[in-house]
Amino acid sequence: MSTLDSAWRTSTRSGTNGACVEVRLASSSVQVRDTKDRTGPVLNFPASAWQSFITGVHNGEFDRD
Repeated sequence: MSTLDSAWRTSTRSGTNGACVEVRLASSSVQVRDTKDRTGPVLNFPASAWQSFITGVHNGEFDRD
């Protein structure tokens, strides 16, 4: 999480079609928004929950069989 700051970020693997999400670190949470609707709703996740999600992604927990 140290690579995030208050700036919105997209994955380096995101394409150029805008069909992705942006993420930023807020005071005690991680915020996520849709790049196609930047003025729309923002989801807030506790930093620990976000870290668990990222760990699951890295471990293949959400891979389709």
